[in-house]
Amino acid sequence: MSHVGIDAAAESFVASIYHGPVRCITAPHPFANTEQGITQFGQWLAEQGAFAANSQIYLENTGVYTELLCYQLHQRGFSLSLLHPKSLAKAFGGEGPKTDAIDSRKIAEYGARYSDKLRLWEPQEEIVEQIRVILSTREQLVQQKTATQNTRSALARKVVQTPPANRALEATLESLQAQIQELEKELRDLIRSHPSLMQGVALLMSAPGVGWLLSAHFLVMTRGFTEVPNSRRMAQYLGISPNAHSSGTSIQRRPRTRRYGPPMVRKLLHLAARSLRTHEERSRHYFNRKTQEGKPKPLVLNNIANKLVKQLCAMLRDGTPYQKGHKGLDPRHLALA
Repeated sequence: MSHVGIDAAAESFVASIYHGPVRCITAPHPFANTEQGITQFGQWLAEQGAFAANSQIYLENTGVYTELLCYQLHQRGFSLSLLHPKSLAKAFGGEGPKTDAIDSRKIAEYGARYSDKLRLWEPQEEIVEQIRVILSTREQLVQQKTATQNTRSALARKVVQTPPANRALEATLESLQAQIQELEKELRDLIRSHPSLMQGVALLMSAPGVGWLLSAHFLVMTRGFTEVPNSRRMAQYLGISPNAHSSGTSIQRRPRTRRYGPPMVRKLLHLAARSLRTHEERSRHYFNRKTQEGKPKPLVLNNIANKLVKQLCAMLRDGTPYQKGHKGLDPRHLALA
């Protein structure tokens, strides 16, 4: 088996083939990150005896820089895996020389070591990719709108007013708001055009506090509802799962969330948790009880968000809508039955 590592950049990529600690072949030159360059890369692989049937390709996930490579190599029949940059950094550390060639060899070596644990890359259905791009673009526009609102508020407090600047900011805000609303409409229309996606979104929106945006993010994270999510792994991925921090008797800290992951989904879950605290009886009682016990309010809201993720994952797993007052059965009780 040939283990091929690729270090991709915007314009080019470098590749290495790992056959073991004492034999690693690096391509003599970078390849252009274009269809023609990928064809030349395929020819170089063939010269080294690496074909689709006996090769596994690993790429560091650098977003759009690896997208063309993934689609083109997948079409040529190669098996691919995307590696998280933090996993590579943890495995090899940050010390020592760093070049594109060295990085490609590290990627190939990491892939060879963990090939049995890595997930194979598959292209998403076109509509799911379009929904992902709409959500990402909408979030960028929302951030621009927030920054513009902050600037307008700051200028409004100045003693000396500048009408042209104020008018420009007002026009920008109106334009951004119109674009955000148009993207949200396109998102809803796109989902409605696909019956199975609409069915999954409607299922999620039957739960209190869940709207189009949060449902659409779950749609993307589950690859169009084709993958049944595990609630614990989902919470860890989203960065809302409290992690214990203790060692011996001297280090004892409160459990904390890791505070990284998709920020937009965390924001939507936080807003949903606040809505549940206000409007949903069981969550409101839970929030009041825990805060009266002395628990910090952010922690209790995070717990409500965790419960919501668990609930949504169960709804997708079972294909059943939200049921008010439903209580899950503890598996330990089943063992005693």
